[in-house]
Amino acid sequence: MESANQTASVSEFVLLGLSAHPKLEKMFFVLILSTYLVILLGNGVLILVTILDSHLHTPMYFFLGNLSFLDICYTTSSVPLILDSFLAPRKTISFSACAVQMFLSFAMGATECVLLGMMAFDRYVAICSPLRYPVVMSKAAYVPMAISSWAAGSAASVVQTSFAMRLPFCGDNVINHFTCEILAVLKLACADISINVISMGVTNVIFLGVPVLFITFSYVFIIATIMKIPSVEGRKKAFSTCSAHLTVVVIFYGTILFMYGKPKSKDPLGADKQDLDLADKLISLFYGVLTPMLNPIIYSLRNKDVKASVRNLVSQKHFT
Repeated sequence: MESANQTASVSEFVLLGLSAHPKLEKMFFVLILSTYLVILLGNGVLILVTILDSHLHTPMYFFLGNLSFLDICYTTSSVPLILDSFLAPRKTISFSACAVQMFLSFAMGATECVLLGMMAFDRYVAICSPLRYPVVMSKAAYVPMAISSWAAGSAASVVQTSFAMRLPFCGDNVINHFTCEILAVLKLACADISINVISMGVTNVIFLGVPVLFITFSYVFIIATIMKIPSVEGRKKAFSTCSAHLTVVVIFYGTILFMYGKPKSKDPLGADKQDLDLADKLISLFYGVLTPMLNPIIYSLRNKDVKASVRNLVSQKHFT
């Protein structure tokens, strides 16, 4: 009963964001809003072309459509809140809204980890076993693969969000972040968070470690197969079919490793709410908006089928 009363004492959180740097808030409002509009446009166009162009009704582009929709959902779960915090004098979010935002952001991030692994498997089969590709990657296989990615990410988010929001919060409600990022929220708990730490560690191994290993081994076999192709032109053509995915993987996981893998002088789950300095916040902001913006650009520049479909879509709109 006492724990319940303590939890109820915090009905809202204050998002610190860039409150200490008001001049930066106006600049970043314009920058983030512009980036968000590019994300909506770029990923929206990719979704449209993968639906409207029958030539793109293949497993690779089905996964790409899911990735674009996921990026829109991920940024929409946080960017409007960030933009509002840049303008509002008091940057608050209710307890329930914080839980919803935390769930959506975590779910989208975990889903993308699994989805990138599924896309690596698709490229592995296409290059290493091309004759078996239509059978292995049939619609009966790739649709459930995508659904399972969303289900796994959502399930992990339900567990982590419920563990975090059931903790007692005893008055200190200032989140030193732009959003209800789970690690920043855990710092405010006035109870033992060892279960949360263990649970987060297991989840990180499953959703970060396992996909990274799977993607790494897939590309080891892919590169080995490509190197066996006798002609230079054949090797370039084979590698071009997976270069966009590999670039996205490097940016996505590279940013995560840079954010969470760098050494810290203090325990990242400690009580000091000044753990995240300005550089940490800007890196987090970069990860939240720049990566989803780059995905459609990378796939458009490195994929002639997508470029051709976009040109056809634009020309048809212009003609009508």
